[in-house]
Amino acid sequence: MHLARFPRIKLAHGPTPFEPMPNLSKFLGGPNLYIKRDDCTGLASGGNKTRKLEFLMADAVAKGADTVITQGATQSNHARQTIAAAAKLGLDCQILLERRVSDLGDEYEQSGNVLLDEILGGTIAGRLPAGTDMAKAMEELAESLRAKGKKPYIIPGGGSNAIGALGYVVCAQELLTQSFDAGVRIDHVVHATGSTGTQAGLVVGLHASNSGIPVLGISVRAAKQQQEENVYKLVRATAEHIGLKSDIPREAVVADSDYVGGGYGVPTEGMIEAIQLTARMEGILLDPVYSGKGMAGLIALIRAGRFSKDENIVFIHTGGSVGLFGYRNTFQKTGG
Repeated sequence: MHLARFPRIKLAHGPTPFEPMPNLSKFLGGPNLYIKRDDCTGLASGGNKTRKLEFLMADAVAKGADTVITQGATQSNHARQTIAAAAKLGLDCQILLERRVSDLGDEYEQSGNVLLDEILGGTIAGRLPAGTDMAKAMEELAESLRAKGKKPYIIPGGGSNAIGALGYVVCAQELLTQSFDAGVRIDHVVHATGSTGTQAGLVVGLHASNSGIPVLGISVRAAKQQQEENVYKLVRATAEHIGLKSDIPREAVVADSDYVGGGYGVPTEGMIEAIQLTARMEGILLDPVYSGKGMAGLIALIRAGRFSKDENIVFIHTGGSVGLFGYRNTFQKTGG
């Protein structure tokens, strides 16, 4: 893979740390847990979307855009990072927020990522009800901007298309180099999967490198079959985009949707426990929407005997701890 041929604007601090989690590993009785710290990408508190934005923003600039448009849930980490990237590059940014969670009060609606959206200078162009066709809403916003003489560039939710997924093809290569340097044989990669770009990029990158490392996505929203189909569709598009000759089998895409709970962004007991355990044993803050549920799934699978005691598991921390501030009441109710 010669990824340097694709336009890219460096936005992330990298390579991000690759660290062992000895205390959590011991507490769970094995396997050996490691964490890839993509919460440390650096852009406006970091997160996984920064990797995708390096390619997406380069494409926007190459196409002469003066405004970027994107969408996400109210506490969207992607929206916050997109606004920050736009600010860094001198572009306007307009975002549409979808109210997927409606019962967490004013703190959820105004603090955390939403506060940072405003501080970073983004325009919240609309707060739309759950179930809105967000792709259509973005196109309508783009049309209104074009009518005013603007040149908008639409970034899909989560930055998840074949261009954005390149960020996680890069991450796969980076992880393989770090594990080699550390002398760590990786047996599984586990992470939270939502808009599909992170998982698709990892699957393509690890497959193209002949690593033989399986990727398990813990879904934060869709049912297993739908999530796997969504990821595989993007896997194929990404592989085609980079000119990968060998086919990636459908079996390479695996999602587990048992830890979604009441829906996207809806708190679960497992998520709360996972965040508290990781914080109190490793000093690492996860987030309540993605990495918290991803870690909850990993912990539950370990307890169920899914992995052997001597295996090495890498958890990809996708960032988003800023969102914890929108969930203050959730953690205070549990004594957290």
